[in-house]
Order: sequence, then structure tokens, then C-alpha cells
Amino acid sequence: MTDDTTGRVGSPEGEPTGPVIRDKRRIDPATGEVRQPAPDTPAPTSSDDRETPMSDPSDQHEPGDQQSGMPQDPFSAEESALHEAEVGAAEADAAAERAKADGEHPDTVLAAERLADLQRLQAEYVNYKRRVDRDKVLLKDLGAASVIEALMPVLDEIALARQHGDLGEGTPFASIADKLQQALGRFGLEAYGAPGDEFDPALHEALMHVQAELPEGATTTTVVQVLQPGYRQGDRVLRAARVSVADPQ
Repeated sequence: MTDDTTGRVGSPEGEPTGPVIRDKRRIDPATGEVRQPAPDTPAPTSSDDRETPMSDPSDQHEPGDQQSGMPQDPFSAEESALHEAEVGAAEADAAAERAKADGEHPDTVLAAERLADLQRLQAEYVNYKRRVDRDKVLLKDLGAASVIEALMPVLDEIALARQHGDLGEGTPFASIADKLQQALGRFGLEAYGAPGDEFDPALHEALMHVQAELPEGATTTTVVQVLQPGYRQGDRVLRAARVSVADPQ
């Protein structure tokens, strides 16, 4: 039945009303001993017969299953793990401070401090792992770029030999040159620069400016001769192509 003055449901006679406070601390503050968990007691049933709503089978799903219509997690697994570790460390620090302020048993305070230390170390490890994974790819590219830059004089000599016809088809030296360029190509090396290309200051270095006939339809400064080819690795320019350019008439 309902209490008219408070608007709350009354309890059977003989049972206390109001909030119920349960002490769920694992360590007894008086003795310092670990408490044994009490067996679960069934909740008291009301004299009123109330129907228990049946759960919808569509709401039951295994943990980790993605429900249709639910938003996707915008963070990656590493970012989520880092966020959880940082939040856990902050909560553990706050719990340790509360334990000190509440005058908890020294063992309880020590356990809270150790938990905070462990979660802080976990956050640092996740940060370290993500930084190592990111730097691993960068160091690999930098190592390949340094080797390519050291071999650029050899590649220039090969390019000059091709221009002068010294690398005849089927000759041993031509085969060696092709294999060298193919091997460097597996590391992302790409030579660029050809007559007729539109001049780009980010890709070309103009050593000469001459008067010359340009291809039909050219409206901007155009490369007319490649003195040395340029080399790039992916989006990174290792050396700009050294060219001679001309302006449209």
C-alpha cells in the first residue's frame, strides 16, 4: 500500500523503512582480517502477485557481438585500451585518496595504492607499444632511403650509360643494371622526370632556362631536357630532377 504523506510504498508491519546501508568492504576495519563473502539470500517476495516481464530474445546477445543499429566504436583497439588504462589509473588514484581520507585500514590503503601503480604502468606500456609500432615503419623507410641515397651516383652512371647506348640489350652489364634497379624498386624507389612534363618546383630543379619549342597545348613552364633524373620513395622526394625548362611563346 502507499503512504499518503510520503508517496512511497510502505513495508509490511515489523520491517524497518528508509534507506538500508550495507558494509561491502572486503577487509574488516576493526580487525584487519579479510571478510568471507556471505551467501546470496533470495530477495523477499511481496504478497502481491506481480507478473515478471519476459525478456525479449532479440535483446540477448553474446558479449562483443555488434548489434544492428548500434554506432561503431570510433577508436581503434589500441586507443580504447590506452583510454581504459588511463581512466583506470585515475580511478585507482582517487580510490587511494578516499581510503586515506576515510581512515581505512593501512592494508586497504596499501592495496589501493598498488592498484593505482599497476594501472599507471599499464597505461605507460600501451603508450610505449603504440610509439614503437609507429616508429618501426618510419625507421624502416628511413633505412631504405639512406641506402638509396648512397647508391644514387651509381644510378646516375647507369642512366648516362643508357643515354649513350653503352648498355646493349643482352649484355652482362645491362642485366646487372636492370637487377639493381628492380631490387631498389621493391623498396619503393621510383625515377621520374621526362621532357614535356609540367615544371613543378617541388619535383624539379631548373638548372637552365632556354628558348625552345614546346608541345602543342603547353600553357605553363615545361621541361625540355632532363639533365639528371629525380628519385622518390613513395611521397617522399629523395632528389629533385635537374632539368632545363622553357616558357610558352
